[in-house]
Amino acid sequence: MSLEMFVDKVKLAVKAGDGGNGRVGFRRERYISKGGPDGGDGGNGGDVIMVASNNQNTLAAFRYKQLLKAKNGDSGGQSKKHGHNGQDITIEVPVGTVVYDGDNCLVDFTAQGQTALIAKGGKGGFGNAHFTSSIRQAPTVAEKGEIGQTLELTLELKMIADVGLIGLPNAGKSSLLAAVSNARPEIADYPFTTLIPHLGVADIHGRSLLIADIPGLIEGASQGKGLGDKFLRHVTRCSVLLHLIDINSSDVVSDYLTIRGELNAYSPELAKKTEIIALTKIETVEPKQVKASLAKLQKTVGPKVGVMPISSYTKKGLDELLQAVYQMSTQQKKKNKAKKELLPVITLKTSPEEWRVERRQDYFVVIGQKIERFAGRTDFSNPASVRRLRDIMQKKGIIRQLKREGIEPGAKIVIGNSSVGQIIY
Repeated sequence: MSLEMFVDKVKLAVKAGDGGNGRVGFRRERYISKGGPDGGDGGNGGDVIMVASNNQNTLAAFRYKQLLKAKNGDSGGQSKKHGHNGQDITIEVPVGTVVYDGDNCLVDFTAQGQTALIAKGGKGGFGNAHFTSSIRQAPTVAEKGEIGQTLELTLELKMIADVGLIGLPNAGKSSLLAAVSNARPEIADYPFTTLIPHLGVADIHGRSLLIADIPGLIEGASQGKGLGDKFLRHVTRCSVLLHLIDINSSDVVSDYLTIRGELNAYSPELAKKTEIIALTKIETVEPKQVKASLAKLQKTVGPKVGVMPISSYTKKGLDELLQAVYQMSTQQKKKNKAKKELLPVITLKTSPEEWRVERRQDYFVVIGQKIERFAGRTDFSNPASVRRLRDIMQKKGIIRQLKREGIEPGAKIVIGNSSVGQIIY
């Protein structure tokens, strides 16, 4: 896969379907002079649904799609016929995709088949047949369908792996991944061979370990230098960081501190992840140099962080390294699971019945979830529909509150901050 094809962050607009309008109609048949109201209800608009799939490993499919829309509901028909509901749209995204609406995380797709409702379609409006009663036998009121939700989303792909390989360019990450797994990343003796993240599965005596090879970091990567800042997000999910350092470096301690500095600059939480260090390419130097480099690193990182010498070419030390990483990953997963179970679940209850009246310079504003929904379904070109809205406002006590605020005949009443509709008092 080329770098151009690998896309891990996109902007995407989605639009749920609008509800169909209700119909004003009356039964008209031969020999029946005064048929009753028979206007049907509008159909509901389609929803926007996302589902996680292992069939994709990039967000490239959305790179040139600016808007994805569900179908609108059909209007109601004669003889109380209900309009067809709009068809939902189902969008497949790679496992590991996080969906944001602004700064708000809507959903984090972590498992194959995980499904989420992203944008809700508008409800269809009631036809006039819906409003018949003993005192209202020929209503001329029908509702408009509700507008479906529109969202401007940001999709970010974060690879889900047990272990994330980090290190400077040419530290031996791709060679290690190729040596221990079924992955076949490009390997060459020059920096920035790896331009996109790769995943590989290592088999450890019948147990599997998912490893992510992240393109090499350089000093300043967290501020956008090189390629590292593009892919640091892919190690945020990993349980363990496997830090590779080339033993042929002129200063292995400096290499280590450079990467640690970039992790801290990008995310202090990422820098706190469990870490193990592997000193790579030991087949290229004398055992004396291996021993000296190990001692320098161990002195720098302290006794709590393991430092292990390995050779991906001869496979020396690989089994011991994988065993250690697997144990660390398993322990860390248990800790993370225990933390999640201890987190309290806080539910904030809000009542859709709540409303308030605000007095502006030359008009009044009525704000409230439910009254705004009623206004959104009102056909303001139909006097009967407007009277119905007034009746609803009367029953909810909104008219009484407007009188307290000093409203006078002829004043304008705006419903909703974004002016869902307006009437004259």
